[in-house]
Amino acid sequence: MHLGAVPVLTSQDAFALRRSARAVADLLGADGQDAVRLATVLSELGRGLLGADRLTAAFDLLPGRPTALRVTLAWRGGHRLPDEALEASARLLPTCHEHGGGDGLVRVEQRLGPGPEPGPELVGQARGLLAAHPGSSALEDSRAQTRDLIAALEHTRAQREELRRLNRELEETNRGVLALYSELSEELEETNRGVVALYAELDEKSRQLREASEAKSRFWANVSHELRTPVNAVVGLAELLRGDADAPPEERGRQLSLIADSGRTLLALVDELLDVAKAESGTLDPLWAPLDLRTVLAHLDGTLRGLARPGVELRIGPAPEAPGPLLGDETMLVRILRNLLSNALKFTEHGSVELTTRVEEVRGEGPLLVMTVTDTGVGIPADQHERVFEEFYQVKGAHQRGRRGTGLGLPYARRLAEILGGTLRLDSAPGRGSTLTVRLPARPAPPPGPRRGVLVAVDDDPVFRDVLRPLLHEIAERVVETGDGAAALSVVRDARPDGIVLDLHLGDVDGYQILAELRADPTLRGTPVVVLTSASLTAADRARLSHARAVLPKSGLSSGRIAAALSAPRPAAPRRPPSSEEGS
Repeated sequence: MHLGAVPVLTSQDAFALRRSARAVADLLGADGQDAVRLATVLSELGRGLLGADRLTAAFDLLPGRPTALRVTLAWRGGHRLPDEALEASARLLPTCHEHGGGDGLVRVEQRLGPGPEPGPELVGQARGLLAAHPGSSALEDSRAQTRDLIAALEHTRAQREELRRLNRELEETNRGVLALYSELSEELEETNRGVVALYAELDEKSRQLREASEAKSRFWANVSHELRTPVNAVVGLAELLRGDADAPPEERGRQLSLIADSGRTLLALVDELLDVAKAESGTLDPLWAPLDLRTVLAHLDGTLRGLARPGVELRIGPAPEAPGPLLGDETMLVRILRNLLSNALKFTEHGSVELTTRVEEVRGEGPLLVMTVTDTGVGIPADQHERVFEEFYQVKGAHQRGRRGTGLGLPYARRLAEILGGTLRLDSAPGRGSTLTVRLPARPAPPPGPRRGVLVAVDDDPVFRDVLRPLLHEIAERVVETGDGAAALSVVRDARPDGIVLDLHLGDVDGYQILAELRADPTLRGTPVVVLTSASLTAADRARLSHARAVLPKSGLSSGRIAAALSAPRPAAPRRPPSSEEGS
């Protein structure tokens, strides 16, 4: 059964072939050492064949008991496979080498585990791994080689211990056992030679790490350039304005406008740098809340329509009909889509820019929110698809003239999508535009932890109770609601809840009074209370709410935040008794 084929044209492809082979072997049930052995053989053969014309590696699954994975390296022309590489391959795995008629091929086979033959789902995943066949970064390759080296050293150490045990037994046995010992010693020497080869690969990875460090230096040089440009403009224009006190008001106004534009450019760049730094360091956390996709799309349509050039149509499709409520971080989602749409509008001179949304049900993953931005712009060459997601990188060409940008939009959008548990993919070609697809979980998993039995929600706004209800059901078996502040105490006494979520402003009987009565009742004093409000609180207000476990804003609520607030330590007793005003 054919799984797929990958080209091997550069040393990076050889490293990627090693990683793909190990990943496929692990997926299909190969033992860990067998997967490393197969990856090492393909690495040796791939490096020995670099430069061969049309060199490809084809992966096939051979049925039987046990199942085997066969990899065929084929090439054109008179390129000869080095004898050392062929000999090393044959010692590790069954190897078949053919060469004639100007072409050549070499096959290696690795038996998989003793389990049943891989099913269609595993086969599909293996094909997906080979179809992706991503090029490894220097850091990733170095880490992968280091892990393989550690595994090989552990395996070697285990073999050494086994040989010592056999040596003790050999002293008490006959010459036949001594012959077996000699054979095992030879295998150990072969393993040591493999370790030496791994050390050589590690040296290569160290070189690539140095190249990555140089790339980091170039990155900071770009940052300096991008920051200096607007700063120089601000300083120069300010000096010009100060030195020309007699300039006409129109000219002074123009110069002040240029200073303001440069300042806004600088501020936007600093904001983007800070956001990218937060995303890279993992300090950006999503605030999960019910997502109103119609509002998001309407906001994008209103704010971006003015950016479209004459002759370019901006189409933002309707929100899809979802089988249930959608959860997400609205701020992060708007930032992702705004970056993608503004980038598409910037490089589209004729035709259209379109945003479509849909909800897909994926087996084993749940519903996914899929958003696609399609444009008819200049397009991006295939060899630049990954580079455009590097900070400050911009595709060179005449299309960049007159189009200002920092090169942070697409990297930032991809990072935000990953923080939300999703992906961002690019499909583009020069002359036919670009398609960027964002896939996000439509309903992230509820927060871990024990569920509560009963929660009481007190809020007089039925619309907000509709928003709050699904969040509370994620952390409680039963939710009791009331919109009447005067009846709240009796509802709480009847329900005997494990927690109370209390709105602060309820009308005649507000949250302050309910909280004071809860504190005064010995049977209800220990029930955790979380106060919700959309108003700004003074220090005096917060002092009156000292009995509550937490005070949360109504915006950006999530089940995790409510659960964490209910589980917070009980507040210390107030230093003074509450005044009569606090109970009114």
